[in-house]
Amino acid sequence: MEEFGIRNPDLGIAALGFEDLVAVRYNLTPAELYEESLRLGEAQVTADGALRALTGQHTGRSAKDKFVVRDATTTDQIWWDNNKEMSPAHFETLCNDMLDHARGRSLYVQDLIGGADSDNALPTRVITEFAWHSLFIRNLLIRPDRESLTTFAPKLTIIDLPHFRADPARHGCRTETVIACDLVNGLVLIGGTSYAGEMKKSVFTALNYLLPEKGVMPMHCSANVGPAGDSAVFFGLSGTGKTTLSADPKRTLIGDDEHGWGKDGIFNFEGGCYAKTIRLSAEAEPEIFATTKRFGTVLENVILDENRVPNFDDGSLTENTRCAYPLDFIPNASATGTAGHPKTIIMLTADAFGVMPPIAKLTADQAMYHFLSGYTAKVAGTEKGVTEPEATFSTCFGAPFMPRHPSEYGNLLRELIAEHGVTCWLVNTGWTGGAYGTGRRMPIKATRALLAAALDGSLAETEFRADANFGFAVPVEVAGIEGGILDPRSTWADGAAYDAQASKLANMFVANFTKFESHVDGGVRDAAPGLAIAAE
Repeated sequence: MEEFGIRNPDLGIAALGFEDLVAVRYNLTPAELYEESLRLGEAQVTADGALRALTGQHTGRSAKDKFVVRDATTTDQIWWDNNKEMSPAHFETLCNDMLDHARGRSLYVQDLIGGADSDNALPTRVITEFAWHSLFIRNLLIRPDRESLTTFAPKLTIIDLPHFRADPARHGCRTETVIACDLVNGLVLIGGTSYAGEMKKSVFTALNYLLPEKGVMPMHCSANVGPAGDSAVFFGLSGTGKTTLSADPKRTLIGDDEHGWGKDGIFNFEGGCYAKTIRLSAEAEPEIFATTKRFGTVLENVILDENRVPNFDDGSLTENTRCAYPLDFIPNASATGTAGHPKTIIMLTADAFGVMPPIAKLTADQAMYHFLSGYTAKVAGTEKGVTEPEATFSTCFGAPFMPRHPSEYGNLLRELIAEHGVTCWLVNTGWTGGAYGTGRRMPIKATRALLAAALDGSLAETEFRADANFGFAVPVEVAGIEGGILDPRSTWADGAAYDAQASKLANMFVANFTKFESHVDGGVRDAAPGLAIAAE
């Protein structure tokens, strides 16, 4: 077995049980990984110099194929209602079979860090079958100094072999695709999928398991900080605008997806961004668009024309087209990935029912209620069988990556909000004037203007009204914002139709929250929608 590249000579991957490999390439640079992926026919170079790869049948995460090892330690720690269990014996068999599958192959290794706070950092080794996967994860995690790689000691190892096919009967899984996490021993096995995001989310899952015991809040959020050191976090599910809205040229970007909140403030888990590119434009999102023209960026499932120019409007392979790039490709990105305690929390939702106002101020109890709810909505046509807006509730704005019970994260968040006097807002980036198909998308200029007022503190000083259905505080008038948009009901042609839609959505919130009622106190339970109907 030939080994190439800079590495810790005492901790090669042979220690994991790999045998009879052709070659192992450690910590290759982007240029070297371009060469490898092109030599192997894994990817293409675009007209602008980015690397484009296709992921085949898996164009998104395989959430139903993710498992956590249930052992004596995790049996009482994991939220098993949300996490599928795998026995230690099945995991051991799966690991041995994947090691056997790797015989006669060449592998790529990246030694990286999850977590910009040195007290909470997770040294992570990622072993991949594809060279472009190695570049992807190198972009997404924090890259240590080259000199420190000679002493690197991982606490988490990810083995990603897309060509491996799991056997449900033999491995205790569901299909030929498997993502198996041994959180106690720090080992993740990924097989049967080429979707690169599985690696990134495995690191997030591990940190979500490890950090709460240290009193650190892991968050599925983007974050930025203003010139005065006023940091803000943006919670939100995919498609709600986390990446877009946090990439503000007037503020420094800390990160676009995953952060921790500890005793010294907030810190990025990652060293890069994984942004959606469907209908990406230079006008609406110039900073992100510019990264797609950079050498080193990985484009995932983006259609190229005959001249290899990306067509970001083409969703024929998937609506989930992506670009993965180092954080420093954004001009105003933080060099440290850290900031002080947040002054503001933004919870984003893309409400396709057209019911939510563009912005609302939340109490601490309401913030916990909406954090545990994790609401957004799918729109008609984005998935097979979705013919009208469909509510999606993903607790903590990231249920698939939450090993522990949501109440652990929710209570920790509420304590931090109270301790640091954080102002919380709910922002709707979805529809107004009617549901999807009838109304229009919330104008991004209005969203940005309202966010700017929330972040500088001026919005908190305006006059508010209580929303008749949800009870949160909605601004009555904001300078520069068309008045009607602040009152969603007034934007509908039929007020009675709005009332019916609002009642329908409020009831969905109430029904979804029943599973949390025994885990929260009366203040949070009272933050539920009151189901009152606005007057004509």
